[in-house]
Amino acid sequence: MAARAVTSPEMASADPTLERRVASTPSSDPQTRAESLATAARALRAAEYVCILTGAGTSAESGIPTFRDALTGVWSRYSAHELATPDAFARHPQVVWQWYASRRATVRAAQPNAAHRALVALAERVSHCTLVTQNVDDLHQRAGSRDVVALHGSVMHARCSAGCAGRIALADEAIAEIPRCEMCTAALRPDVVWFGEALPTAAFESARAAAVACDVFVSVGTSNVVEPAASLPWLAASHGSTVILVNQSMSGQRRGPSILPIEGPAAVLLPQLVQAAFANKRPRARGVAPE
Repeated sequence: MAARAVTSPEMASADPTLERRVASTPSSDPQTRAESLATAARALRAAEYVCILTGAGTSAESGIPTFRDALTGVWSRYSAHELATPDAFARHPQVVWQWYASRRATVRAAQPNAAHRALVALAERVSHCTLVTQNVDDLHQRAGSRDVVALHGSVMHARCSAGCAGRIALADEAIAEIPRCEMCTAALRPDVVWFGEALPTAAFESARAAAVACDVFVSVGTSNVVEPAASLPWLAASHGSTVILVNQSMSGQRRGPSILPIEGPAAVLLPQLVQAAFANKRPRARGVAPE
């Protein structure tokens, strides 16, 4: 399945067969957050393969603004949607480059929060875990997560604007001039997916395969409205997975017998969830299945 272009946020169309096709549903229909947490903990405890999808809300709890937040300071006369496009870079490359430099500075000043650390602990306690993120910061990696599938790329790297294989890590956010590609001398650009561009095919196919294969899908800090990533939880549900939604708001999220909504801040709720699921389970050694 080819990756689709990321355009304006749109709700995935409803799947009328979703509830009928779910194979493994929770044994009860939780009515409160405490009940949802307990049911979700049981599902995680029994899972062998967990897929996690994180969105902007996860990083927002570390102080990184989302694209919905108004820009501030010298950038207040712009909007993120105006700057994060190929056309903006073509017309005003220096402006776009400096904006991403300011975003890198914000990321470097931020620290992983308790939600990031809880996801590391979760991954250490299940046989297999795939972490997929829509975020372009490096907080998951700094928290200790490995092999992160970054659907939208990373502001901490730059790649060739001409499309060759040139790519570098950006060690200094204060780089004033746009660097040139060492392979073809074209200008480098932020290594992120801009509005109107397609997701990297390999990354999206990895995410999709994990959603199909997992026992439990955990969606954190995302409203699941921006396609194609928004389809991943519901794809997992349609293949029999329990879907755990952890977000500040459940507005726009789907409902179904295998979908467990847990509303609130991820930095508070994820540590509680992981503790409830694995209170007596030691982390496994890297590459070793848990007992």
